[in-house]
Amino acid sequence: MVTTIQLNEPVKIALDQMKDLKKQTYEQVILHLLELVEHQKREQEALMIEGYKEIAEESLKISKEFERIEDFGDWEW
Repeated sequence: MVTTIQLNEPVKIALDQMKDLKKQTYEQVILHLLELVEHQKREQEALMIEGYKEIAEESLKISKEFERIEDFGDWEW
């Protein structure tokens, strides 16, 4: 099913500038933009997962250091 959409002139101009070829359709430009957005989402999610893993590793290291301290009574104040 083909649908007609209305675009304001600045949007049309922006889409025209994004065309790789003059024969490229607005649909192809929009699909390309959607692919880029999806790629960015996946990349951002992967970076967030990597960051959370690093935070978890650091947290585990800190927890293990505190576990080594058994009795605060032996400390000299």
